[in-house]
Parts: sequence; structure tokens; C-alpha cells
Amino acid sequence: MIIESAEIFLFELPFIKSYQTSYGDMNQKRSIIVKLSTSHLSGYGEASTLPFPFYLPEYTDTSFIVLKDLIIPQITGKRINHPSEMTKLFTHIKRYNFAKTAVETALWDLYSQQLKTPLWQLLGGKQKEIKIGGAVGITEDKNKLLEEISLKIEQGYKRIKLKIKPGWDIQPLEIIRNKFPDVPLLADANSAYTLKDIELLKTLDNFNLMMIEQPLGWDDIIDHAELQQQINTPICLDESILSLENTRKAIKINACKIINIKPGRVGGLTEAKKIHDLCQKNNIGVWCGGMLESSIGAFFNLSLATLDHFIYPAALNTNDYLDDIVTYKCIPENGTVKVPNFLSDFKVDEDKLITYTVTGSVK
Repeated sequence: MIIESAEIFLFELPFIKSYQTSYGDMNQKRSIIVKLSTSHLSGYGEASTLPFPFYLPEYTDTSFIVLKDLIIPQITGKRINHPSEMTKLFTHIKRYNFAKTAVETALWDLYSQQLKTPLWQLLGGKQKEIKIGGAVGITEDKNKLLEEISLKIEQGYKRIKLKIKPGWDIQPLEIIRNKFPDVPLLADANSAYTLKDIELLKTLDNFNLMMIEQPLGWDDIIDHAELQQQINTPICLDESILSLENTRKAIKINACKIINIKPGRVGGLTEAKKIHDLCQKNNIGVWCGGMLESSIGAFFNLSLATLDHFIYPAALNTNDYLDDIVTYKCIPENGTVKVPNFLSDFKVDEDKLITYTVTGSVK
């Protein structure tokens, strides 16, 4: 397929309520959609970055610049036979995995349409119905916290993820466990702690957690290995797994028992599948996380999550938005989602996309 044109949309989609983590509050998601077109087809992909460099160094505005100035000019007019060619095409661009993912997933969309084959099938998936977990931000009002979790449980979510930070960790976990002793629960620290907090982190073993996600530095593997030796709660790595090579090293030194695979963080579906396969070979549990994607980005995550070693409930945050940029929003029912065959099943609404777009570019 020859890419004849490319469009970039930097958009802002409002949340129903403010979303609070250890690195700040968000009232809307500032993200990027890339549209690639051949002579007769158009494909969409999403760079689901955050609006600030607090999760990883790459953030929305830098992704936009890299896409506009470096990546898109090398795509337009080029023949692409398979989406995996993206990996070699942009090895000279260090990191910027979210930007690369926007183009790679748009290519997967085109490739799937061209072959008239569902994306999940092209990836080798088997699980057509995906279990979904719910997430709760930092909510310091005890009653509101319990109300949010009660609602997630009533909606059928298969596990609850609680954001924690120093000073807001033991207390909310105690509150939740006193009220919901058996709900599957994980704590996400977003790299807010250090090994100086090891005694506190050891106490998390008392709460029967599924896992604690990225408790230490965002780029750390070594200290996580030391921590995992001293706690029973499985460590799940997120921010520090940016590639297959990071995964290999983490497994080699026993830095974790679980890995959260986010396609955007690792550079696309091709690399994500390689990470899945390596974890499966080494008996490391995996689950498909999210970056508060719109239904476009969620489609690619869910298609990946059909692979058979995704053994924990996936993330899906489309219910957190007041609106979406598709006609048929991707939402879970009773804590599960049936994976669509094609992105076109959602019907991208270009009028809405333009309405929420802050700035754009056409090549």
C-alpha cells in the first residue's frame, strides 16, 4: 500500500470528572490522531500521550512536533507492505514511542482493511471477549472513594485499580479492604516511591493485592528487583518497560512478576506482541493497560488483549469521557467488551474530531 496523504489532529477530549494521579490532575485528555490514506482507504491511529512530561519524557506537544517534522514526511509517498516495517523505518528516532504508535496503528488499520481480516486475527488473538478493570483516582474523601468503588463493582468491573502516592496509600487501602475484603485490587504508584520507603511498601502485603504497579523510579529496573525480593506482593512494571530489550533485562534480574503492556508506551502493536510472547515464555503475567485512550486507541489495545497470555483484566477508560470521536463509542457491558473486528465498526466521526481538534497538520 502506498501512503498518499497524512493528517495529524491534536485534540482535547473532556473528562466527566477530574482524574487525579500522583503526578497531577487532568480535566481533559490532550491526545493525537493520525489519519493515513491510500488511493481508496483511510486508516486511523492514536498517540495517547499525556499533556505533561510527568509519566514519561514524551508528551503530547512534543509528539506532535516529531510526527509533523520527522515521521510523517518519511511516510507520505512510501510503499508499506506490512505495519511491522515501521520498526526499522524509524530506528534513527530515539524513543518517541507514542508518536510512532500513532502511525503504526494507522498502518495496522489500513492493512486489516486491505486484507479484509480482523485485526485481532492478524495479531494471532484468541480471546474475543475481554475482561475489563476499573480505575479510581486519588479521592481523599472517604465516602466518595467508597461510592466510586461501589459503582465500579455494580458495573461489573473485574478488578479495581487504585492510584496511590506517599501520604495516600495505607489509609485508602485499609478503607477499601474493610468495606470490600474480596474485591480484586491493585495499587498503582506511578513511580512515586523509592527504596527508602521499603518498610511502608512491605506493609502492602497485608492487603492481598493482585499487584503493585511501578512503585519505584520511572526508568528503574534494578531497584525493583531488590524490592521484589523483600515483598510478597507481585510487582508490575509499567513506565520502565519501553521495549523488548527492557523486558528481557527485567525478567533476567527478577525485577517483577507482571508487566503492564501498553502499545503506545512501547512503540506499537508489533513490539507489544513481542513483549507478550517473551513474557509468556518466561511465565511473567501480562495485562493490557491504557493511557486514557479514545475509542480509536482503545480498539487497538483490545485487539492486542485477545492474545492468550493476557491473563489479567484490561484497562478501558472511554466511559470517563463526556464525548468521543466515534459514532459508536467503545464501552464495557458488565465488565467485559466484545472486541470489534475492524476500527470502522466504531465509525470515526470526523466532524467531532475536527470539533475537538486544537491544531492539525496535513502532508
